[in-house]
Amino acid sequence: RVSRLVVYAFSSEGGQIMRSLILALVIPSALLLVSGCGKRHFDVVIRGGTLYDGSGDVPVVADLAIRGDRIAAIGDLADAVGLTEIDATDLAVAPGFINMLSWANESLIQDGRSLSDVRQGVTLEVMGEGFSMGPLNEEMRQEMVERQSDIRFDVVWTSLGQYLQHLEDRGISTNVASFIGASTVRVHEMGYEDRDPTEQELEGMLQLVRDAMEEGAVGVASSLPYIPAPFAKTQELIALATAAAEYDGMYISHIRNEGDEIFAALEEFISIVRESGARGEIYHLKVSHKRNWDKLDEVVALIEAARAEGLPVAADIYTYHASSTGLNYDLPAWVKEGDHRERIERLEDPEVRERVIAETEMIPPEDILLVSFRNEDLRHLTGKTLAEVSEMRGTSPVETAMDLIVEDDSRIGTVRFTMSEDNIRKKIALPWVSFCSDSASLAPEPPFTNEQPHPRAYGSFARLLGKYVREEGVIALEEAIHRLTGLPAANLKLVGRGSLTADAYADVVVFDPETVMDRATFEEPHQLATGVVHVFVNGEQVLRDGEHTGATPGRFVKGPGWNGSDG
Repeated sequence: RVSRLVVYAFSSEGGQIMRSLILALVIPSALLLVSGCGKRHFDVVIRGGTLYDGSGDVPVVADLAIRGDRIAAIGDLADAVGLTEIDATDLAVAPGFINMLSWANESLIQDGRSLSDVRQGVTLEVMGEGFSMGPLNEEMRQEMVERQSDIRFDVVWTSLGQYLQHLEDRGISTNVASFIGASTVRVHEMGYEDRDPTEQELEGMLQLVRDAMEEGAVGVASSLPYIPAPFAKTQELIALATAAAEYDGMYISHIRNEGDEIFAALEEFISIVRESGARGEIYHLKVSHKRNWDKLDEVVALIEAARAEGLPVAADIYTYHASSTGLNYDLPAWVKEGDHRERIERLEDPEVRERVIAETEMIPPEDILLVSFRNEDLRHLTGKTLAEVSEMRGTSPVETAMDLIVEDDSRIGTVRFTMSEDNIRKKIALPWVSFCSDSASLAPEPPFTNEQPHPRAYGSFARLLGKYVREEGVIALEEAIHRLTGLPAANLKLVGRGSLTADAYADVVVFDPETVMDRATFEEPHQLATGVVHVFVNGEQVLRDGEHTGATPGRFVKGPGWNGSDG
């Protein structure tokens, strides 16, 4: 039948359209049938790679086949033919990596390629640390528009699920999931006020959590040092976590203190997990300030005691000894109450400023690097420390910080050198720790190059595989891959993600374990990682030979509370 169709197409009766169709579709298919008689046919066959299935087990050399958006076969596939064939000899083949704390909320609207993460093998961005992109009331939508800087966008969604679907519809290269922010639902119902919610307000917050869980949120997240979260008492957080637990969601938290009061903060976190029945995870586990570094062993002991009790408690980290937050972080909570305009007006009041100076205990200003300004007239200060700018201006560090915040009309992004490199190694060695970037997903081009971000945006995962696995041997490669894939997928209760098994979603990364490495530095952060060769998301290739293909097959990945079909 194929031969008769070809003869007709090229006869006098056959038209140009028919000939074009034959050339484009029929002949390649016919040739494939001829060349592949007796063979199994797949969209992609990855041959001869060292397969790490995400479980932490010893890897095996095998072939892997993809059909559609799923892994179709694993093993000796000598009898298989792929439309795309990849020789993975001497390369590692693993499930796509999961970024447990991504701030790609806005950067994916600007650039759906998610380049800095894809180049490290990330295929799923998990967002929502305390603040999520929904639910929004009209006032919150207006504030989101007004506070935009270089990335400009229309807020065409109201709920969190609508936002995530909006990303998928626009086209993104990575999958996305999100927690609903505890601060977001608080602002939705009661603004930024320093008080307890009324019974009606709390019920409204709980309903927002339930609605988000049914839309596909993976749990509820708190970020307790950041306004208005410090105003929320433990019982409020237990109530929110309990609502998420009704849908098998997680409670994940940037705990209330990571320095002098870390034990009290940790006890609060554990009590929330215990009382709510939710699984619990600590965002970017750390012990800040040199005077506290020796507390890490006791912190770990408390977490492992909770795990021994049967509480499902875990943590994630980024692989750097510096954190990143706003310049306003050390200012007293009372001065940050209210909306953004109220905070700025307060910092302009001479009496308030005197009180702030008296009450603020700041880390050494030479350890605070200024990296992100909204005001273009201040961007010449990017890359300078607060100590340097304080000396330039002839004002104290606290005064300089307040002045800069007012002039920039923002919190100002900073990098803060407060952690121990030895403690990073200890945390990496813990079997219940997964990994994150705590950053947007960027590209080394405008508008992202208007800022000097923390290098973790470009290197957190590649740094794990290059520095801490290959060079230092802190953990084995199969264990590192488990903690980048199978562990976070299980913690989030995601079906079909985080593993190389038949019928799992084809989120696959192929990388060279001998060369994978981060390149970004604090001085020059806009440098893409190297060593990741190929990346597939839902069966489509988004990275080929280290270069982005432009494909945008990313999806909104739903949590366990969603009652639709799997996604």
